Amino acid sequence: MHEQDLDHDHGLLHDLERIRMLARENIGRRRTLRLLFSASGAALIGACGGSGSSSGSTTTTTATPTPTPTPTPTPTPTSSDTCVADPEETNGPYPADGSNSSNGTLVNVLDDSGIQRSDIRSSFGSSSGTAQGVTMTLTITVVNVNNGCATLEGYAVYIWHCTRDGLYSLYTVPNENYLRGVGVTDADGQVTFTSIFPGCYAGRYPHIHFEVYPSLARATSYSNRLLCSQFAMPQAACDTVYASSGYSSSASNFANTTTSNDNVFGDNSSAQVTAMTPVMTGDLTNGYTGTVTVGLAI
Repeated sequence: MHEQDLDHDHGLLHDLERIRMLARENIGRRRTLRLLFSASGAALIGACGGSGSSSGSTTTTTATPTPTPTPTPTPTPTSSDTCVADPEETNGPYPADGSNSSNGTLVNVLDDSGIQRSDIRSSFGSSSGTAQGVTMTLTITVVNVNNGCATLEGYAVYIWHCTRDGLYSLYTVPNENYLRGVGVTDADGQVTFTSIFPGCYAGRYPHIHFEVYPSLARATSYSNRLLCSQFAMPQAACDTVYASSGYSSSASNFANTTTSNDNVFGDNSSAQVTAMTPVMTGDLTNGYTGTVTVGLAI
């Protein structure tokens, strides 16, 4: 028997009181459900990041965006990232660096006043001659191959080469000291000389001699040099220059020699010969401009 059946047949008054009680309970349940629904709805809205209001205050929650990391750029390699150590080569019979004599007298132009200069076409001091030929400007960059090809500032570079007829000042042209000079590298490791395009004499590929010293103060004698080597003149420029007026003897000599059969460049690797050959542009009218890098292993 059900519980409600035990309360049956107690009279009208009893039934009316029961109805009022059930009504009050029903109202209470509805209010309770409304309160529960209101509370749960507010909690749900708050959990979803919205805003809710009550008799207190309004709270708004804003999500903070996570910053996107900025990628670190990858360094771009440059041409200076790779370099070749120049091989040691002979200074030849005409260096004028204090290592030999001419006509019984020690020849050292390095300790002469005026040797530091950028234009080496004319003689200096008591000599006044000027070498004739096609103008050439050569920029030399000195780098350290043992330190990521870093440029070297404050190093002294001494260069010398023959005339367009294949002769050398202070030796086969004893009364002149042109086509010789010393320069100091700048903050970019560079030094520039203005000269003439050298000639080609029998038995040698066209070339320029050079020595590198740790400083101008030390560039007074061959014994202080860090490197003695040579530059090979680019073949295309030689073909053009030696076909011009004034270089007739060079043209015939050049026809019989290459870097491969030369007694200086012939035993070097192709990479070394490439590094020892200036990149040169220009023409006979405006002259030639060349650039070359010298690699020191220090």
